[in-house]
Amino acid sequence: MQVLVWSGIVQGFSTPPLRLLITLMTNNPRIMGDKVNSRATNALGWTTAVAIFSASLGLVATWFI
Repeated sequence: MQVLVWSGIVQGFSTPPLRLLITLMTNNPRIMGDKVNSRATNALGWTTAVAIFSASLGLVATWFI
């Protein structure tokens, strides 16, 4: 059971940088060609990235309180 908890923690902390990379790559025309994100998709992607970074920072903050 403890391994499952730790795997969830690792997944939670690896998600924000991966979300950031996905957002940056899907905005790069050299990678995506003419299939880059629209403005709405960019807004949703960046909002999601900020939210999950904030959640991870909140988790770390609660460990030290």
